[in-house]
Amino acid sequence: MGKSSDDAGFCPVYASIEILQEKWSLHVIRALLDGAPLGFNELRRTVGCNPATLTQRLEHLETLGIITRTVHSVMPPRTSYELTSAGVALNGVVKAIDDWGRKYLDEAKGRRGTIQVKRAG
Repeated sequence: MGKSSDDAGFCPVYASIEILQEKWSLHVIRALLDGAPLGFNELRRTVGCNPATLTQRLEHLETLGIITRTVHSVMPPRTSYELTSAGVALNGVVKAIDDWGRKYLDEAKGRRGTIQVKRAG
């Protein structure tokens, strides 16, 4: 995973983490990985963040080409979001994080070989 002279100064790991570490972005991606497009309110309930933050994340993820936004011409207007092929390709990343968390993170105290964490919330 070294750098070649063609990509001096660019680190794909760092660049990817910069995108995924934005608060709520990974939650939005995970919610959309089921494949079905979700409306704004469905996403808000699933992800659990406030509407203003969700709007910012959705706009940024769309700009990056990770999600697409579709406005349906119905009354009242409805907007849905789904992953692009680049977004779907993050499934392996999310799965790897899930596998690692299941293996190494443990809420119970005293278990050997685990990292003890407190549940968020």
